[in-house]
Amino acid sequence: MKIGVPKEIKDQEFRVSMVPAGVETLTGYGHTVFIQKGAGIGSGISDDEYNTAGGVLVNSAEELFHLSEMIVKVKEPIKNEYSLLKNGQVLFTFLHLAADRALTEAIIVSGVTAIAYETVQIENGSLPLLIPMSEIAGRVASIAGAYHLQRSQGGSGILISGIPGVLPGKVTILGAGTVGQNAARIAAGLGARVVMLNKSFQNLRYIDDIHEGRIMTLSLNEQNIEKAVLSSDIVIGAVLIPGSKTPYLVSRDLVGKMRKGSVIVDVSIDQGGCFETSRPTTHSDPVYCAEGVVHYCVANMPGAFPHTSTIALASATLPYIIKLANLGWRRAVKEDPALAKGVNIAEGRVTCDGVANAFGLRLEPLS
Repeated sequence: MKIGVPKEIKDQEFRVSMVPAGVETLTGYGHTVFIQKGAGIGSGISDDEYNTAGGVLVNSAEELFHLSEMIVKVKEPIKNEYSLLKNGQVLFTFLHLAADRALTEAIIVSGVTAIAYETVQIENGSLPLLIPMSEIAGRVASIAGAYHLQRSQGGSGILISGIPGVLPGKVTILGAGTVGQNAARIAAGLGARVVMLNKSFQNLRYIDDIHEGRIMTLSLNEQNIEKAVLSSDIVIGAVLIPGSKTPYLVSRDLVGKMRKGSVIVDVSIDQGGCFETSRPTTHSDPVYCAEGVVHYCVANMPGAFPHTSTIALASATLPYIIKLANLGWRRAVKEDPALAKGVNIAEGRVTCDGVANAFGLRLEPLS
């Protein structure tokens, strides 16, 4: 198979979807891997390293997309990449389609088979390709939240750790999955008072056990959300329904009642966000103020740490890339139920119920 690795062009996105070791493995199976020149520079990987591993360097995204049967990316295509997609091609990347109608429609029209990292799901319910990025995003969320509490950044001027004689700040985390657990770990490590809300008591019991009661846990319901949010300095949205748009857990009215200068970090923004006041931001312009509250809603948080992120993501995706390349997408998804759940759109047909429900589109499940 001819596999293409383009240079990411989303704002401040320095990750790359494949490292030289992955190129070497795939070429060893007899596949051809095209690498757009400069694709790895942001992650500290030179063109020479890809060339040495057996990759074929190409000058432009247009050339790469034209030559490739499968495109392996990090982030979803943006508008000026839509026209590069071609009928019969496989697109394997983070997609978050339920929050992006324009991209969904562009993929349907293109005739590509779009397989989303974030909906590949193994039997126990975990998301193996999303987990490493969720670990990073969760840790970044607490760091970013604490940073933007600075008065110079529009925050309330509260030092999250406190000092002797002055209380530390309070961090509320909505969701106790991978993002929430990692956010809690860093927030607690910074010395904050931390409370986590989640629907599953199994997750809350796990948090209580590993942190020996140092993190407060609450059931995720409207009353507890309101009490926790109104008493917090940082609120982190860490809710995910795989493949579906994230529901709003915090209304604009409730945000308006929060302490002025407090900070919202919405890690759920890729899937639409869980605060009614959230809208996607970029690393170049990461925050805005709404209802007197600082909002950090960067849609590609791990992209700020590309060395760590690239290695983690490429390690997780490579076994699936090998399977798709060796077997072709139809046989690969037939043999691997986890990979089958990753298929969001197959040659113009919407196969993911979360995407279909988000836009009222016809659902045609994979047979």
